[in-house]
Amino acid sequence: MELIIGSHVSFTASTQLLGSVEEALSYNANTFMFYTGSTQSIQRSNINDELTYKAYELMVKNNINNNNVIVHAPYIINLANKSDENKYNFYINFFSQELDRCKQLGMNKIVLHPGSATTCTKEEAIQNIANALNIVFTKTENTVVLLEFMAGKGNEVGTSIDELKSIIDLINNKDRIGVCLDTCHMNDSYVDISHFDEFLDEFDSKIGIDKIKCVHINDSMNERGSHKDRHANIGYGTIGFDNLINVVYNDRLKGIPFILETPYVNRNSKDAWAPYKYEIESIRNKKFIDFIQ
Repeated sequence: MELIIGSHVSFTASTQLLGSVEEALSYNANTFMFYTGSTQSIQRSNINDELTYKAYELMVKNNINNNNVIVHAPYIINLANKSDENKYNFYINFFSQELDRCKQLGMNKIVLHPGSATTCTKEEAIQNIANALNIVFTKTENTVVLLEFMAGKGNEVGTSIDELKSIIDLINNKDRIGVCLDTCHMNDSYVDISHFDEFLDEFDSKIGIDKIKCVHINDSMNERGSHKDRHANIGYGTIGFDNLINVVYNDRLKGIPFILETPYVNRNSKDAWAPYKYEIESIRNKKFIDFIQ
């Protein structure tokens, strides 16, 4: 089975999904992940069906299966707090609209940061998240929500297998809930990626490996357990190239899309550039490429 690998790509008002596909192809990717608008605001452009049609023509021509393409929900959505009912309901409605945009674009998987328990306990936050998703699922159709494994900054929810299981257990429609692993987040939370099979054993016993629908493959700038969530390029962080290769090529994750969210090189300068073509090549060949000189 061919490795399914890509990266985060842009989605702009002018080119939309067509531009996303073109960018993915420039990295020699066979999948990709995108946001349907800004990550930090509610501003959204109308979906252009003509651009979507052209995007699908290009996807078919290059063997990109839309079932492997991932949408990511904006960061501003926080379903964990219910102290402000108006804000809570706003996030529910906004997230429902995001799922409607996924449906219009023909995408069936969206990654969601579960939320941060800023005004309540973790236990209450888990109840709030599950309640919100149950409402969202009554308002929308088909799209599967993938809860992301988080690093544990502040009061983030979803920083362990047990927390993710607690949310999933409360979801009425289990067919519409899954998990997106993130190797940087896992490392920064508590997981020893060098013993990834042990993690999968625990995950399988508590949730089931079939619920893992996507993996964000990232190195980390931080030591294990730091709870800082700072991504590093593949092979340039504390997890290491070989450990990440072992994740990507784990037999139990065959057929699952792997998505790079690694930083641009020189990202704080005018000379910033995306390294995804080199990282994808190095992962496919299982040979580290030193592209940062």
